[in-house]
Amino acid sequence: MNILFVCTGNTCRSPMAEALLKKNNGNVNVKSAGVFASKGAPISGGARQVLEEAGVEVNHQSQPVTPELLEWADLVLTMSEQHKQSLAMQYDQWQDKYYTLKEYAAGDQAAADWENLKQAYTKIEEKRIQFINDNRNKYEDDKMQQELYEALKEDLKEIQKLENELPSFDISDPFGGDIAIYRETMKEIDNNITYLLKKIDADQYPEG
Repeated sequence: MNILFVCTGNTCRSPMAEALLKKNNGNVNVKSAGVFASKGAPISGGARQVLEEAGVEVNHQSQPVTPELLEWADLVLTMSEQHKQSLAMQYDQWQDKYYTLKEYAAGDQAAADWENLKQAYTKIEEKRIQFINDNRNKYEDDKMQQELYEALKEDLKEIQKLENELPSFDISDPFGGDIAIYRETMKEIDNNITYLLKKIDADQYPEG
């Protein structure tokens, strides 16, 4: 499997993810890049320090995302939703490969949470249309909006609850922070790399 990690400048989060995955699984081919990266910049000092503290050697030079890298990758894992959206806007032909690292590592539970929210939106839109059709000649515009809100109030509360329960799929950006911030970001990435490897193993060697 070929995995491409993507962040902004390819000097902090994505090279940390690349180095950690290489350390934990030599059977996966790994590269990293940045949506706004220059070519040839070194990994940030903070990222290098925390990787070395964890016994992870790194020899990294930044590179921008290219069509060639996206074609090479079987899976493109971004560090944030914004990175994923940027890729989808610039290179939509490969968007079936795009996930945030956290989203992909979360697997079926993340998909189920989003599906529940999607169904709630579909349900409330159907109710809205039905209410308007049933009451088109019954209320003036202002009264219609008031009655519509009352009719959909519980559905709106349910949607708000589902939205609040959705996890953030962004890896925190340590850029500009002190070394403690870099350690927290590396820990966050490392935890998700562990889940990623479990998912890859499960997909490659399903039970039965």
